[in-house]
Order: sequence, then structure tokens, then C-alpha cells
Amino acid sequence: MPVSDSYRPDPRFAALGPDFADAVEPAAFAAARLIRRDRRAAARVGLDSLTDAEWDSAFRDFNPLPDNQSAPLAMRYHGHQFRVYNPQIGDGRGFLFAQMRDARGRLLDLGTKGSGQTPHSRTGDGRMTLQGGVRETIAAAFLEAVGVAGCAIISLYETGERLARQDEPNPARGGLMTRLQHSHVRIGTFQRHAAFERPDLIRALMEHCVEVYFPDVAAISEAERPAAFLRQVVAANARLAASWMAAGIVHGVINSDNMTVTGESFDYGPTRFLPVFAPDFTSAYFDHGGLYAYGRQAEAALWNLARLAECLALVADMSGLEPALKEFQTDYQGALAAAFVRRLGLAPATPAADVELTRATTRFMAESQVPFEAVFFDWFGGETSRDRALGGGRAALYRGAAFDAFRARLGDHDAAPAVDLSHAYFAAEDPVRVTLDVVRDVWGAIDEGDDWAPFETLLARVDAARDGYGLAPD
Repeated sequence: MPVSDSYRPDPRFAALGPDFADAVEPAAFAAARLIRRDRRAAARVGLDSLTDAEWDSAFRDFNPLPDNQSAPLAMRYHGHQFRVYNPQIGDGRGFLFAQMRDARGRLLDLGTKGSGQTPHSRTGDGRMTLQGGVRETIAAAFLEAVGVAGCAIISLYETGERLARQDEPNPARGGLMTRLQHSHVRIGTFQRHAAFERPDLIRALMEHCVEVYFPDVAAISEAERPAAFLRQVVAANARLAASWMAAGIVHGVINSDNMTVTGESFDYGPTRFLPVFAPDFTSAYFDHGGLYAYGRQAEAALWNLARLAECLALVADMSGLEPALKEFQTDYQGALAAAFVRRLGLAPATPAADVELTRATTRFMAESQVPFEAVFFDWFGGETSRDRALGGGRAALYRGAAFDAFRARLGDHDAAPAVDLSHAYFAAEDPVRVTLDVVRDVWGAIDEGDDWAPFETLLARVDAARDGYGLAPD
């Protein structure tokens, strides 16, 4: 297989051994057709030079990549789901396929969804729907465009299978997806070993994460390392929760098995994006109590981080871990202000000015109910967008006391140096939107007429937003 010179295999997770994952056989999808191949993401890990046949071999059939894992690994984990502990989960319809380094030396995973049954499938068929794959592809692309650390959907197939599902019209079209992200080690990965009272495995997993993801922590003494590790995980997930708020995403299933130690966003089953600012907005139809509502996402993240601390208490004193948890609110508030300032295309000012701008922005959005994404689009770069915003189709919405306060706080900040309002993206009247109505229309065209043009058009507009905003994480 002619991988490029930048391909750097490094299958580290497999070395942890059979207590952490099960070798599995992928399902066969001989009739599958390739829907999307993200060449930009593939180039990050040296897989952009694969031919179509070689791509099928890797991402449809999951034949091992050169010098990588010899077999797919279904990762073992437990987790709290809507705060109810579930020991009957794990990779039930996916697996870790390969690991490699990017140009920065970061270890990246290729993880699948819909690739067949594993020992953790229980009564499930190990499959995913094509509709789910379409939703996740759109969500991942948009989140990258607006600066959220997360996964890229590197490959999407339609399998040709017809699936039975309770929450979708049947039969549902089958899909097969592979994501690229920094880590698939979850808080729930630690919880599994805590449930079995295996401090040795918790220690081994922590040391693996330190070595691979947080190497600076390795220099800290063994006694203090768990607290230092937790501090890194808290900071990473505080930044993630803050970036969700600035992106207007309502993740929907912030369970402990859906939070990674590296603080990356992934797994967008019932995820939705806000049409307008609404703290009580929920995305999952089964979230009757609003546990994971938009305005409660930071609370959910902290609750899960406390569960990680409980696991680490098997290898360290809890009193030494609690200070790391107490830093979450400070981390989150700072990250929230930074995320809103960045989304508005502004340079940071003073910490107090950044916080005041964030408060003024959310207050104006709440009172005016201007479309969520439109505020960031119209006022990107702050006052440098004045004529564009006040001369556009939403000009009548930009008035009143809350708007005046918002605009005054914009005036406290300069445009970020990289802001380029001459980019073609800002010539449009409206920003790209990935709200439920948009995604439903895209899927409707696919489902009714196998028309993929709206899907490709939407993703092209998301790509334009990514380039126009210039916010994509490194």
C-alpha cells in the first residue's frame, strides 16, 4: 500500500494488553459504496495517496495498515449514561483500527462506527444508519470550522444493508464511518477498571495517557502524578465545554463514556445546533429532565470529571485530587470568554473586558433571538463589520439597549490580526447553518431521491466558513 512519506504508524494502545480491548473481526460490506473521503484529514496522517481500491481495503474492509495494529480492537469501558451507571457497554459497534502520528508528532486514532458486532454489542447488530453518518459528518465539519477540538469523519460509506431501528423509519439504510481524532480513551475507560477494583490497571492506563498525551506530567513524582494528570484532563474538558457554548452545539449525550481524557468532541447521535440562544434547549428526545441542555453542559462535564477523580482515588488520596476539580470553574469561565472573543474574530483584551463582552453577547442574543450563527457572522471582526452588519438583511434586529451594550463591548476589542473580511464567505447574505431543519432537508434529498448534491453543497459551505473564519484547531 503506497502510503505517503508522512505516514508514521505508532500503535500504542494495543501494548496495554487484553485487559483494555478485545481483538475483533470487522463485518463484511462487499456491496458498500464510498460516499465521502476526506482527503484533507487523510493527508494529516499520510493516507492521502491511497488509490480508491486501497481506500476500500483500509476503510471498508479494515485490512491492517502498514506496520500498524494487526487486528481491530474493541475498546473496553463502562460509563454513566444520564448519571446511571452502566457496566454493559464498550465498543459495541466500532473499534480502534489504527494509530499514527501527525506532522506535529501528536498520536491520532482511526476509530470506526457501524463496523460490526463485538463482545460488547449485547443484543445490538453492530451497525449504524447512513442517516446517522450523514449527521455526524456535518456536525464534525461544522465544529471544526468554528474552532471546536474534535474528530474528523475521514470516511463514510453506505453499506447496502437495510437496518431495523426503533427511532427511524424502517428499513433504515446502513452506514459505515471512520473518525480521526487524538484519543478514544474515555473517562468510562477508567471507570471499568475501578468497577473491578483494579488499581494496577488504572495506574497503567494513567501512565499510558501521561506518556502519550500529557508528557510534561511524566516529570512529576509518582505520588503527585494522578493529581497532575487529572488537572490536565479537567483543563482540556473545561475548554471543550466552553467551545461548545460558543459553537451553539447541544451535544445531547454527555455521558462519561462520551468524554475523552484529551477533551475532544465526538459521537453526535442526537446532537443539534441552536437556532437561537436558548439555555434550556435540549437535543435528545429522551432527555426529559433537560440534564444535558445547552446551558447545563459545563455542569455535565464537571460531573463526569468527578467520576474520573473517584477512579484515580484508587491510586492516590482523594484530598490530593479535589483541588484539580475545584479549578474547573475558573478554567471554564476563562475558556468561555476566550471562545466567544475568538468566535467574534477579535483579539483578546483584558480578562475583565473579555468576560463583559461574553455577557453582553449572550444577553443580546437571548433578548433579541437573532439567529445564533448570524451574530458571529455579521459581527466577525467587531466594528470592522459594522457596515456589513447594519446594511444587511438583519439590520432591523440590531437595535435596543441590549444591542447597544453588546456593541459598546465590541468596541473594547480590536479585530484579530488574521481577520479577512474580503474572503468570499463574508460576501454571502447568510452564514452556513447546520440546524435541524437544514440537516433534515439534506437527508430528505438523499433518502427520497439519492440526491447527494445538497449534502455536498452544505459541506462546501462549511469548508468556506472554516477558511473564512480561520478558527479551525491545529
